[in-house]
Amino acid sequence: MSDVVTIPERSGTAFALPRGATLAVIDPKGEQVADLLAFNADDIDEVMSSGRTLDYAETICLTAGHKLYSNRSRVMLEIIGDTVGRHDFLLTPCSIDTFLHFYPDLPPHRGCFGNLAEALAPYGVTSDRIPTAFNCFMNVPVDADTGKLQVLPPMSKAGDSITFRADMDLIIGLTACSAPASNGGTFKPIQYRID
Repeated sequence: MSDVVTIPERSGTAFALPRGATLAVIDPKGEQVADLLAFNADDIDEVMSSGRTLDYAETICLTAGHKLYSNRSRVMLEIIGDTVGRHDFLLTPCSIDTFLHFYPDLPPHRGCFGNLAEALAPYGVTSDRIPTAFNCFMNVPVDADTGKLQVLPPMSKAGDSITFRADMDLIIGLTACSAPASNGGTFKPIQYRID
């Protein structure tokens, strides 16, 4: 078992994840979102796709047993463990524009989008290539009648995790989310482990 790596609050990282390896994303303190991206390590034009994944899963409630697909309809990651059962694959990574739109009275922050862009740049991923993230632990209920989205505090408790298995060699981007509403108004670290 490898060491647990900590991503400090409101920051992000990127790393290689080989085919067959598992990635556990851990919420060490509870109620903290982690934005996750995946790119084909051999061809970064192949990237995880919210639309393909939700279409094939026929649900927005993705959990253990579901697969995350690429824009080419190939499986990139499979969720093999999940102690929370509530995540989001609808909303884009928060950005400075998110802060200007939703939090005009707070100091603007580059958000997960900016953190991902910086972390993924050494792999050749430019900001225009950043898709909708799989938002681990994010709690976004959808009203059954109106379709209205809410962003509520995560349901994750300290030590909760979601575990993925890679179906191809990947480049992963991962953050400790920076948006106040997504994290119940506080900012905390995220941890991950590769096995």
